[in-house]
Amino acid sequence: MKKIAVIYWSGTGNTEAMAQAVAEGAKSDHTEVTLLTVGEASVDIVKNADAVALGCPSMGAEVLEESEMEPFVTSIEGVVSGKPLVLFGSYGWGNGEWMEDWASRMTRCGANLLSDGLIVMNAPDAGSLEDCKALGRKLSG
Repeated sequence: MKKIAVIYWSGTGNTEAMAQAVAEGAKSDHTEVTLLTVGEASVDIVKNADAVALGCPSMGAEVLEESEMEPFVTSIEGVVSGKPLVLFGSYGWGNGEWMEDWASRMTRCGANLLSDGLIVMNAPDAGSLEDCKALGRKLSG
């Protein structure tokens, strides 16, 4: 049974909706999917997962949410080497620079990024949620 962890931070519910769709896409007969807010997550959950999805919206000047998500990402930098990983999040402005920076950071830590970070402007629509499910399927593949 493949263990997949979907961990996210959401302020308005947009990234939460994306996380739920990623988790739904990752579910199969041979996967055990855990959906957690970053406040519920731990380094051990990431360490023990076979694949991980991380979700966070763009904040401020295109950065990760700073009180919970940023410290969590810092805490897992040492355990993601070789681990299949996908990143996702919503944004309201800018060009997605926070996602590019986050993907580069995870790659430098040795994570096996399965795709470019998935970004959605504002609330995800039906097409965006299908993209999130497809991202989840990559994790379970």
